[in-house]
Amino acid sequence: MALIDGPWEHRFVAANGARFHVAEQGEGPVVLLLHGFPQFWWAWRHQMQALADAGYRACAMDLRGYGASDKPPRGYDTRTSATDVASVLRSLGASQAAVVGHGWGGWIAWSMPVLQPTVTRAIASLSMPHPLVFRKASFSSPRQAKANAYLGGLQRPFVPERQMTVHGGYVQRLLREWASPEGIWPSPEEATVYAEAMALPFVAHSAAEYYRWLVRSQARPDGWRFAATMKKPISVPVLQLHGERDGAVLPSTAGGSREYCTGPYEGSLVPGVGHFLPEEAPELVNERLVRWLDALDA
Repeated sequence: MALIDGPWEHRFVAANGARFHVAEQGEGPVVLLLHGFPQFWWAWRHQMQALADAGYRACAMDLRGYGASDKPPRGYDTRTSATDVASVLRSLGASQAAVVGHGWGGWIAWSMPVLQPTVTRAIASLSMPHPLVFRKASFSSPRQAKANAYLGGLQRPFVPERQMTVHGGYVQRLLREWASPEGIWPSPEEATVYAEAMALPFVAHSAAEYYRWLVRSQARPDGWRFAATMKKPISVPVLQLHGERDGAVLPSTAGGSREYCTGPYEGSLVPGVGHFLPEEAPELVNERLVRWLDALDA
């Protein structure tokens, strides 16, 4: 199910004590693509072709617990995720890379210059502000707190796993609620692909564990240490894109990340687009991403 055919190649790499699936396309400087929830590597299919055409080696990985990657019982905190990404890059033979993330993948991308600076050349985050900005908005904004209602639901034992694996309704509902109401994404075929990928054994549990850590760590020392560490300024180039109709991370939450960036920063809101930027507005994302990557060398 997760190894969908296309112009890319599938490979498995050993990294940080687990096996990770990576879809690759193109040759050149590595651009590592990190998907969000409730998706998997396939969310980047439009960008992989554009990046390959522009002279980059596009590598879309399945995060720990997703798709065809291993699904161990532990390791769903952000420090482990950053180590996973750095280890995958080294296994791919890359000493440095631009890390591009969407949603939860964007959260991980923001953490990379702080937690894994030696491998992080630049970062791009789609549909996710800096973790401390999102954390503040979650406590101070009633509208964002309401949008975060799914996070509370994911804290329950067993129930979310059943919801995500039965009939695909949970996943398809989130896709439609978080996408722009003005658009036509997702198609029935796309919604089915993501629902079936979430129904793979242990994927739903792994996906929920990321968000269980996010919520529960707020009251634990590991969460306090992560928040303190993320106050460190980010000096690598940053690209931040956010949809103006995002139903998961509200546009009002998107601002404020620049104050954590001391290096080059580029950010903008994309009109008429919801949470799933790489698929709702693939041409625009491709153009902005390639132009930004090309400017890194310039």
